Amino acid sequence: MLTTTAIKVLEPGELDAALTVLDRDPVANAFVAARVQVAGLDPWRLGGEMWGWYVGGRLESLCYAGANLVPVCATPEAVRGFAERARRQGRRCSSIVGPAGPTTALWSLLEPHWGPAREIRAHQPLMTTRAPSTDVAPDPYVRRIRKDELDLIMPACVAMFTEEVGISPLAGDGGLLYQARVAELVGAGRSFARIEDGRVLFKAEIGAATPLACQIQGVWVDPAHRGRGLSEAGMAAVLRYALNDVAPVVSLYVNDFNTAARAAYRRVGFTEVGAFMSVLF
Repeated sequence: MLTTTAIKVLEPGELDAALTVLDRDPVANAFVAARVQVAGLDPWRLGGEMWGWYVGGRLESLCYAGANLVPVCATPEAVRGFAERARRQGRRCSSIVGPAGPTTALWSLLEPHWGPAREIRAHQPLMTTRAPSTDVAPDPYVRRIRKDELDLIMPACVAMFTEEVGISPLAGDGGLLYQARVAELVGAGRSFARIEDGRVLFKAEIGAATPLACQIQGVWVDPAHRGRGLSEAGMAAVLRYALNDVAPVVSLYVNDFNTAARAAYRRVGFTEVGAFMSVLF
């Protein structure tokens, strides 16, 4: 029996209850929901534990604890519970990321024990759209990456990750996990690029994807070709694929200091609906 409030690791049989919580906000929860829908709640397949916060025996909030620590529909009381469990367990994640309010509260409780962070991105606008803008024509040369082009797209993915996160994804395990993730997206038909003369000029992926929402990530333009409008036309093309083939709502989140990217996404049809926060270690 659970007490009035309690926290525990969810069991595979609690999948329906977890999905009910995730469906409360399919856009903000797309990353975790996509993993759960594919892997269920078994920690080995999920790549981490799913913690549940219960009130009166009812599951109210979640926290994914894997390579990332991600609060989901977390109430202030749940955040305190998740923070205490994370503190006792010790830091195993490379980042804390999620909706700005709960993530800020979670980090405030963990910072005395886990800090300092390598970088804190306190306000990352969350943007969504259900329809592309008619002001930007999709780039006709942006297409799906084929499986035999993994070696071609990989350097661009590494460059994007290093530029965005500040460290190379090839560190540690030599990039095996990162290459596997890139290959997974290519294999699923969710990796896109414009390629000229064997060189990637623009690329982006549809990362998290559920029947209700999907998330564009990894947007990158070759530095030698920036300022040509490739990002806007390229994003318009990827957005068209996403809306036609994946989900009715497309989202992304972007650093607040990247004013050029925010403006480009607005021109393509995105509007800001909230904010994320990321704590990087």
